Formats: sequence, C-alpha cells, structure tokens
Amino acid sequence: MSSTCSTTQINRFNHQDKQSPNMRNILIWTLLAPLLIAFQNDCCCNAQQDFNDKADFHPPQSNAADWMASIEDRKLISHITIPGSHDTMARHYGPAVICQAWRLKDQLMAGIRYLDIRMNGNSIIVHGLFEQKATFADVIKITQEFLKDHKKETVLLRVKPEWPSKGRVKQGVQRVIQGYNNIIFTSNIPTMGEARGKIVLVQKDKFDLGIPIHGTDKKGDYKVIDIGKKKDKIMINLQNAWKECGKDRVILSYSSGTGIGTIKGMLLTPRRVAREVNPWLHRYLEDLKKKIIEQPSCVGVIAMDFPGFDLIQAVIKLNH
Repeated sequence: MSSTCSTTQINRFNHQDKQSPNMRNILIWTLLAPLLIAFQNDCCCNAQQDFNDKADFHPPQSNAADWMASIEDRKLISHITIPGSHDTMARHYGPAVICQAWRLKDQLMAGIRYLDIRMNGNSIIVHGLFEQKATFADVIKITQEFLKDHKKETVLLRVKPEWPSKGRVKQGVQRVIQGYNNIIFTSNIPTMGEARGKIVLVQKDKFDLGIPIHGTDKKGDYKVIDIGKKKDKIMINLQNAWKECGKDRVILSYSSGTGIGTIKGMLLTPRRVAREVNPWLHRYLEDLKKKIIEQPSCVGVIAMDFPGFDLIQAVIKLNH
C-alpha cells in the first residue's frame, strides 16, 4: 500500500512538473534560500557605494535628487544618459527574485530616472511568478509625489506585460493614467523642456504606449555563469549604445544578470552578480567619460541591479 502510494505521488509530481517548467526551480530555491542568505551575509560587506543591498536610505551630501535641472531644455530625452533600475520593484521573496534594496521613492531620490516595471493583467507588479506587494497605481502615485517636489526632473517608465492576462496590461495602464495631464504616452521623443515634471511612458516589444526604446543586449545576455564574460558583454553593449545613442529612439543597456535557471551559475543571484559587476562598471564608466569628452555622445539608459550612490553618480556625470 505504502509503495503504491509513493509511486502514484511521484508520477503525479512528474506530471505537474512537465506542465509547469518553473516548478523544479521554485522548489530548489525554496530549499536553498535560507542557506544562500546566510552565505551571502557572511561574505559580503557594504563598504563601497557602487553596490547597495541595504534598505536604509542615507544619501550623502553630494546626492543629486535634481540632477536633470542642469540639462538644456532643448535636448531630446534620447540624447541623455540616464541611470535606471532593472526590475525596479523586485524587493521581496528571496535572493533568486530580489533585484533592488531601496524602495521606489528612495531610488528616485538617489537619481534613478528609468523604471522597469513588470505588471500582470490584474495591474499587480510582479517578478516572474512572485507578486511584489504593489500595484501599478502605487507606482504612479509614488512617482507623481516625487515629481511634485522635483518639477525639473522627468521619469521614464517602461511597462513589461507579464502573465496572467498579459493582454489586459495595456488597458490596466490606460485605466490608471487617465485623468493625469503630466504623463506622456505618445511616440514622439520629447525634449527635456517638454518632459520636465512628467512621466514618459516607454514602449518596447508588444507594449505600444510611449516613446520607442531599443535594447543593445542580445537574447540571453542576462544569464550569467561566468561574471568575467558578463562584464565583456556589458562592455560590448555599452559601446554599441555609445554608437547608437542620440537618434530617434532611446537606447537601453543592462548591467544586471543572474545565474538562476542555469546549472553552472545557479548560485549567482542578482545580488551576487551586482556585487562584482557594479564596482567594475563604475571604473569602466570613468574611462568612458574621457572618450565622451573627446567625442561628445551619450549611452542612453543603463538599467542596474542594486546600484549605490557612487555608481548612479557615475552614470549621471556622463552628461557633463
């Protein structure tokens, strides 16, 4: 009786696993998460300002909450280098899921001006299978509150539809933003003067509200099994962004990455990747700034995981 029952349970599990490819990964991470958290806490410190994994927000005196005030009104949004956060609201449900430490309002105060919002048809913010304790209405409200106090800034907001009910995401966005007169959702690239105090929606893939954006990353670049190779990909993508920036669309590059879903890189969470990539990225941007001084250009949006104040400032300084 016991043996028959066990066989039936195994068969049932295998059947469910075939129906849901992510189930095995979720089970593995449920078991490994406590051990991994302990390991990362033991081996990681937060002394540097390029990488931040602390929720507490203590900006230095040099923090630039109004850094866009110095940008000329006539400059197009597509001609500006902009610090962004990858998976902006992913702050809950363990190391395999979390990509940011600061709350949205703190990211904005730190200088982040590109938000990467993953939303399902119920207007819930998600990262993959995991709801992130916020709705799209929450995102708009927090961003509006920031812009009310920082009228010379603008915030680019990209919405990526996620399941369930991807087809309802656009309608959900339209429902929330109706009535606001400071949200740009047309495809024309605005100047900085036209965008001040406003949210600018960004269209990508099948989401067609807002200004067009083009990613330099290749398919699968986010998967990391070797951090050295990941740095090489980031460098190539930023070089391509430098060549393409300043045209009729915003250019987007990512420094974020994860080994989740791979065998060789399964312990490379977004946090572990960012801890090594972010200081390197800061140094690379310092070198890139010298080239931009010699040959004025921009690199568009750089979307990052766990950025610290110094790294965000390094992105901003590419505009000067």
